[in-house]
Amino acid sequence: RLALHIANGAAGIVVSKVGTYPIHRQELIELWRSVRQLTTSSPLYTKEEMKALIDKWQSMDETVVFTNGCFDILHRGHITYLQEAAQLGAHLIIGLNSDASVRRLKGETRPIVFEEDRAALLSALQCVDGVVLFEEDTPAELLAYLRPNILVKGGDYKKEDIVGRESVDEVEVLSFKEGYSTSDIVKKIATMAKEGKL
Repeated sequence: RLALHIANGAAGIVVSKVGTYPIHRQELIELWRSVRQLTTSSPLYTKEEMKALIDKWQSMDETVVFTNGCFDILHRGHITYLQEAAQLGAHLIIGLNSDASVRRLKGETRPIVFEEDRAALLSALQCVDGVVLFEEDTPAELLAYLRPNILVKGGDYKKEDIVGRESVDEVEVLSFKEGYSTSDIVKKIATMAKEGKL
């Protein structure tokens, strides 16, 4: 159904032009994004949908970048990191920890923002081409299935210690923007609440 909507939209662009007109890549990308927003109620892709997209992009020699995380309480540090990651290829995909996964990793009080909402926020970013959920504690299984070109992590990781590196062609480590942390935001809110400032 999505393909039909895109094909119809592409035809509409072509016939609106004078003479012979080849539709351009950027027009198709913008059309795909707008049509997908209209035809789906969820900002999340299934693993199968994401795999099909990645295979399609790679068949056109387009580099697919993958990063993952909880992205609980999206902040400026996250945005800067994702924008930098997106510059490493043609498409940026995010593997998003499920609520259950975040709870295991961060504790019973997390996540603050539920998975559907975290996915919606990430999907709304211009630099992000897709979000896919994973239930495990690490993205190793998802990476082995999707096989993107580049895996990006933020922080002070050593490349040889990064989970899933064997499933990609290249691993990149980007530094986090100083002064931004979800944990710090949560602590600040808790302190303010305790002091009666909220």
